[in-house]
Amino acid sequence: MSHHPSYSMAALCAVGGAIGYVKGRSLPSLVAGMGIGAVYWYAGQRIQKNQDYGHDLALAASSLLLFAMGPKALRTRAPVPVVMSTLGTASAAYYSKKVYEDRFGV
Repeated sequence: MSHHPSYSMAALCAVGGAIGYVKGRSLPSLVAGMGIGAVYWYAGQRIQKNQDYGHDLALAASSLLLFAMGPKALRTRAPVPVVMSTLGTASAAYYSKKVYEDRFGV
């Protein structure tokens, strides 16, 4: 069941990157959104198939999203960076818990 947030984040990152491209003609936003979205999608695939390191990949994507969008959200206060950094924070917390559970069987 923990693959659903990963797929949702994949879609949101892709949409966020597309919005960044459309609004500001920012090719880096498009590439980053699609790239991070692809990592989330791949992590979701691994989690769904009970393969190793799915939660780790989702945590890495969440951390990357948080550290990429956090400073921009603080600097610009624009809606898309604020929402994406907030989602990155929530997703990082969720997947940190899942990685901990995988490692220590809690």
